[in-house]
Amino acid sequence: MDRVILHCDLNSFYASVELLDHPELWDQPVAVCGDPESRHGVILAKNEAAKAFRVKTAETVWQAQRKCPGLVLLPAHHEKYRHYSKLVNAIYDRFTDLVEPFSIDESWLDMTGSLHLFGGDGKAVADAIRHRVRTETGLTVSVGVSFNKVFAKMGSDYKKPDATTLITRENFQQLLWPLPVTELLFVGRSAARTLAGHGIRTIGDLAMLDRETSIQLLGKQGGALHDYATGREHAPVIPRRDLPPPKSVGSGVTFPHDLVGWEELRSGAAMLADHVASRLREAGMKCTTVQVTIRDPSFRDICRQKRLDAPTYVSRDILDASFSLIRGAWNPVAPVRALTVTAQALLPEGEAAEQLDLFAAGAAQKRDKREHLERAVDQMRKKYGYDAISPASTLTPEQKD
Repeated sequence: MDRVILHCDLNSFYASVELLDHPELWDQPVAVCGDPESRHGVILAKNEAAKAFRVKTAETVWQAQRKCPGLVLLPAHHEKYRHYSKLVNAIYDRFTDLVEPFSIDESWLDMTGSLHLFGGDGKAVADAIRHRVRTETGLTVSVGVSFNKVFAKMGSDYKKPDATTLITRENFQQLLWPLPVTELLFVGRSAARTLAGHGIRTIGDLAMLDRETSIQLLGKQGGALHDYATGREHAPVIPRRDLPPPKSVGSGVTFPHDLVGWEELRSGAAMLADHVASRLREAGMKCTTVQVTIRDPSFRDICRQKRLDAPTYVSRDILDASFSLIRGAWNPVAPVRALTVTAQALLPEGEAAEQLDLFAAGAAQKRDKREHLERAVDQMRKKYGYDAISPASTLTPEQKD
């Protein structure tokens, strides 16, 4: 018997969440960006009205405004997106315990074992989920229903917004094979160029290709892509509880103006370290290595990393390590366009034992106090919003005056 797999994709997620607080903008072209005041900021999301002007994710604000002069720009609030993602996934959990997040706004659901509890019809369940999400959160979701994960994902992309698409063994060739091969999951530009060089431009072309030839062209990936195109993919839906822990947690930003001098650089690093530490605590992980990437206005990058004396998810520890790397690698009079701070070599919180140092008495106790303090900060932010409280080290000189 075929499995029944759903892929749920929240429509224009960041923009839709922001519009919950700005219903008067619902019919206007709206984009979410990291810094609405900077023409060099990047578009993170856009609503359907902005898509009609061909506004694209990852293009700069000035490029988007050139296409759409009336584009309304809203700042990003990532804590809101995490909140709504949890709300929506809690709705999915009511239908099955096999829910695999694919990103903050996408999840696979395996309904095979629980479908009989909801009438035994995959499309009807998808429509019920869409109704629940819309009624309880105000957001809309597109759902693909199929017999494997790849086709379910393609189904959620097939028709938007707020739609259900059923892809079966009987109709997948008709619906999917005429599409460009780049529409297939994990077909990047390099693979597409290689395939195009051999006359393979649609998903159907790839499916008609001999599997061994596909492997010869693209290596092991070629076999997987051929299975995707022919409907032979059968990977399981892995619930959150069984997913492997993250290997790293990072945060980066392109600043609205170049940073110059140690004080500005430390403020920028402090903001990123605070964000990284917060995400580590949320994941129940500690890091043993910190990496910093510095980008200058000419887009040249310098990357440095260091191992910590003890595992941590405390923002002060991550900041101290980050700023030490910056001071050792950078001239303070040189401008910095962007910074990224990444926590690496992660350990589960319960396994992150500290090697005690007899010559640094009290260090562990101080770190324990900082951990309790930052846990308290997490609770305040959960109740009042992420921006309700910030470390003084993140303030710019102007904000301190």
